[in-house]
Amino acid sequence: MTEPRVRVHALVRGRVQGIGFRAFVLHHARALGLGGTVANRPDGSVECVAEGSRPAVDALVERLRRGPFGARVDQLELRTEEPRGESAPMRVTA
Repeated sequence: MTEPRVRVHALVRGRVQGIGFRAFVLHHARALGLGGTVANRPDGSVECVAEGSRPAVDALVERLRRGPFGARVDQLELRTEEPRGESAPMRVTA
């Protein structure tokens, strides 16, 4: 039986640009088998949409809370969305 899919939209604020945050997210999301996107936003935050199994999405969210070496996560906003069947590997869009 296939595990139900979940989708989360995350907005990460703090020192999260110019320190490899998107590459960090990309690496972990792909290792966890998640689909979605990660992008720098003009306001200095990083936006991530991830879809996959609940345990994999939860594991990525925990990594988003910490970030890579050199990051400082001040705020993590999470919003659950309806899964869209996204199966392509995580990709950087901006």
